[in-house]
Amino acid sequence: MNNLKLAWRNLWRNRRRTLITSASIFFAVFFALVMRSIQLGSYDHMYKNAIESYTGYIQVQHKDFWDEKIVDNTFAYDQHLEQQLLADKNVESTIPRFESFALASNGPQTKGVLVMGVDPEKEKHLSNVSDKMVKYRLSPEAIEKIQLDPDQPEKVKELAVLFENSAYTSNSRLQLDLGIDDKKASELMPAIEAHTASKNGSIHMGEPGVWVGDKLSQYLQLGIGDTIVLISQGYHATTAAGKYEIKGIVKIPLPDIDNKIVYLPLDICQGLFNAEGNLTSLALAVNDNGDKDIAQTVQRISALIPEDQRVMEWREMNEVMVSQMDADDKGGQIMLGILYLVIAFGVFGTVLMLTAERKREFGVLVAIGMQKKKLASIMTMEMLFIGLIGILAGALVASMVILYGVEHPIIFKGETAKIFEEYGMEPKMAFWNIDTYYIWQMVIVAFMVLLSIVYPMRKIFGMKVVNALRA
Repeated sequence: MNNLKLAWRNLWRNRRRTLITSASIFFAVFFALVMRSIQLGSYDHMYKNAIESYTGYIQVQHKDFWDEKIVDNTFAYDQHLEQQLLADKNVESTIPRFESFALASNGPQTKGVLVMGVDPEKEKHLSNVSDKMVKYRLSPEAIEKIQLDPDQPEKVKELAVLFENSAYTSNSRLQLDLGIDDKKASELMPAIEAHTASKNGSIHMGEPGVWVGDKLSQYLQLGIGDTIVLISQGYHATTAAGKYEIKGIVKIPLPDIDNKIVYLPLDICQGLFNAEGNLTSLALAVNDNGDKDIAQTVQRISALIPEDQRVMEWREMNEVMVSQMDADDKGGQIMLGILYLVIAFGVFGTVLMLTAERKREFGVLVAIGMQKKKLASIMTMEMLFIGLIGILAGALVASMVILYGVEHPIIFKGETAKIFEEYGMEPKMAFWNIDTYYIWQMVIVAFMVLLSIVYPMRKIFGMKVVNALRA
């Protein structure tokens, strides 16, 4: 106990030295935790976009459909099976879908598209496409009106031109891109919303109307009220062709999907492909989406379905994206490793300085009778105290930043947001909540501190008192 007290008092005998050493450890913990939180939060955000916009967490499919996505690899919609699935404790609802590919045309231009037949009401439990409707668009006509509006600042007019043809599902994103702060929003936004408003309609079962992705509508130069023609191959090699009125434009967070998606009412889509009563997949909305919960749910559902069907979970359906994220994660870990290396040299350099400064002090203590073993133990305690102060302070400050970031992710605006969008990314930086990664980062930094103690220990045990007194 006396050694502990002595070690603690020694820390504050030279406050500057203690604070410098603790600060190096503090920044090590802080940057490691915040960097890892942003990295994991970004991955989670991308996964959720893919899952909630397209695949869902679990799907029941024909056993051959995923490998060969043709209309012949479908299965009959079985209400009895649906009731069995809904009886599972983790299944919130079932979402029937019919998915295929077609050639879409507006006359002069054509493009291969993904045709998705959905039940608009049931789809609200998963992708909720109606919430992704384009409500505002910076069309050339809208920009012209903004340019002629004398009440709009020049900066807003410049940014409006920069974001020409951009579509928005909410006025908050439009406000951010135009660089309008909250204080001026009530004054400027009503006029901008009026200039950029885009009216969308709904699609309903039994009514031949479609929603199309925003990027696809721009490529085909189609708007609400225009007609889109779809041509494909139907069930058992029949011809599938139809023309439909565009009821609305949707903006999907995944650029690849947004560039090719066409939504039809489920029964209309089945009729187009001459596959009435058939589905390509039955997506499941779940209550708990943890990896363990999903695995257990897949196992239970696999025991219920017929032999010609299979159950797929989201990682299988997003295999390419998961592989890309895993590779990026390894790159992020390498970057963290480089950060740790820099920090380790910083901590070691500080300990080196601390040991050199106290060489004479150590010599005097040993000369008056203190055992080297006791001196080494006190020095170890001092370093552990310094490490503990730095680690706890870094973890505390990082916790406040991360918890705030979880509730208020960083949203980029203006020209920075435009750069993100050009690379097909949402201009948003999400944080991952405090989890097991938190402990590991602190353990790694603590291990670096313990390694740095080895140097002063070697110096103390190898110290020659006469030389130390002359230092």
